[in-house]
Amino acid sequence: MQFGLSESQQILKDTARKFFSGECPIAEVRRLMETATAYDPALWAKLAEQGFTGIISPEEFGGMGLGKVELILLMEEAGYALLPGPFFSAVALAGAVIDAVAPAEHKKKYLGRIASGQARATVALPEAGASWDPADAKLEAIGNKLTGTKLFVSDATTADFIVVIAKNGVFAVDAKAPGLRIEPMKGMDLTRKIYSVEFSGTPAERLGGTENLDRALALATAALAAEMVGGMQRALETTVAYAKTRKQFGKPIGIYQAVQHQCADMYLETESSRSAAYYAAWALEENVPDALAAVSIAKMYASEAARSVGNRGIQVHGGMGFTWENDLHLYYRRAKASETMLGDAMFHRERIARLVIDGAAKQGRGTPSKQAEMAAKT
Repeated sequence: MQFGLSESQQILKDTARKFFSGECPIAEVRRLMETATAYDPALWAKLAEQGFTGIISPEEFGGMGLGKVELILLMEEAGYALLPGPFFSAVALAGAVIDAVAPAEHKKKYLGRIASGQARATVALPEAGASWDPADAKLEAIGNKLTGTKLFVSDATTADFIVVIAKNGVFAVDAKAPGLRIEPMKGMDLTRKIYSVEFSGTPAERLGGTENLDRALALATAALAAEMVGGMQRALETTVAYAKTRKQFGKPIGIYQAVQHQCADMYLETESSRSAAYYAAWALEENVPDALAAVSIAKMYASEAARSVGNRGIQVHGGMGFTWENDLHLYYRRAKASETMLGDAMFHRERIARLVIDGAAKQGRGTPSKQAEMAAKT
């Protein structure tokens, strides 16, 4: 594994940082989060012009065909800018699922439109149990028609089609299909709206089975962890800058050990999360045996670290950190919402445990008799 970014990867990261700072400053973020959808068609068009909407889509379907590490770098910068709207839902989530499960003709129809920026999409997975595990889906297609309700669907009202993960497959539903009802849900993150989506005999097109969903959702999960890293980095920089300039008793508060320790812990949590997210992306790219475990480790750690970084940053800011005018609480809201999206820390701890236990069993280390036999030989 290469421990540094390649020249092209660093150029992509720098280009994304410059683009987001120019096209989506925090003032624009605040403007969009006050709208009903947090979506701006002009900003989406500019994302498409940069090729960002097709970053990991294969070139044959109009994408850039870059790797998973490149997606993670782009999502990190999107998180740093607190990019509002459906970019994650359409590109990292819906795009990954379509690419994993759909045949070529459906990829051309759906993935190609996302890559070119002509369409936006999202994925509907959790139901009343709020589980992000596809195995827990109860909604079932009967005769290519869906009936049931999905919850916590991001950016549903801006989507041209919705990718629905059902018990018996993955389906695409046109946003204007009959029997489809979308209702807003209250969410903590004002820059990424969530909805309930109700299907009442809604016609759907089957994209494929659920066999390859694990890898697709793993890529989206790694991308979400990277986005959280970007938010942590911005919160860290904001807090350090404040500690250097805010004076108490005539001295900057940054000279006090208690404040320094908070900033040091923020730095540790941010860098550890970044390392975990980068490794997860590399592991998926190289298809290493522990790739799925690496993704769960990254999301598990980032879920708790992003919340902790937000808490520490607000604590350093004191009462000012709780005010609406301060930008820090916007990153904290994104961190809290992302903490549960695609599985919280407990969800991924349980998944890691299953992966470890299953892996040990497959290697013959899972039964007491086998363990005793191995011990006797040593």
